[in-house]
Amino acid sequence: MNIVEVRGLTHAYAKHESPAVDHLDFEVRRGEIVGLLGPNGAGKTTTLHAVLGLLEPTKGSVLVFGRSPIRQRAEVLGRLNFASVDVDLPSNLLVAECLRIFAALYTVPDRQRRVQELIQRFELEPLARRRVAVLSAGERMRLKLCKALLNAPDLLVLDEPTLSLDPYMAQKVRQLLRTIQQERRMSILYTSHNMREVEEFCDRIVFLHRGRKLAEGSPAEVLARANSRSLDELFIRAATSGELVDAA
Repeated sequence: MNIVEVRGLTHAYAKHESPAVDHLDFEVRRGEIVGLLGPNGAGKTTTLHAVLGLLEPTKGSVLVFGRSPIRQRAEVLGRLNFASVDVDLPSNLLVAECLRIFAALYTVPDRQRRVQELIQRFELEPLARRRVAVLSAGERMRLKLCKALLNAPDLLVLDEPTLSLDPYMAQKVRQLLRTIQQERRMSILYTSHNMREVEEFCDRIVFLHRGRKLAEGSPAEVLARANSRSLDELFIRAATSGELVDAA
């Protein structure tokens, strides 16, 4: 079953501008981790916003759980969640208080137990009575991931989830997310500029450049087709020439 199905997605922010996303097709299956890759301006954030129902495409369609994230918003939002390095949480709340409030908003059953479970899994116990405002960027990101998992989503949308984490904590968070994903057969759609992380974490990648899809497949398949040694090399090639295959 396709958890996310994107067909012909096109979106332009102004009539006479080039589309930020241009006739994009891809899907996310149940229990699959899919990475959206590409240089800045490739269309990754626009695509995530379309999946989350934050914008209506100029053309094409987006279905999440077989439903429109715009017209059937409540049904879709009940089964997904989102965390981004760029979207912060209320800074005046205590960590545990923040999670309890979001758990109430999501109508999470047995809220206290769920909050405590996630605080423990993300090693936030020493911070539970601190205000969000005083947390480091990495601590705030772990709190955002806790918030995003409160409702046990079937689809987790992540925008640069490890950007602010040190290498040790980033590795621990990737392992924990993979464990939770396997426990629930949860699907994950995410963006990252960390190509080593992508190779380790993703089942499949969708490579974008200027709103168009350049390649899709497992990291190994994409590298083999492009005759490239690494996703870092491939990323640089796409950013400089707009192509994945070296003309030379």
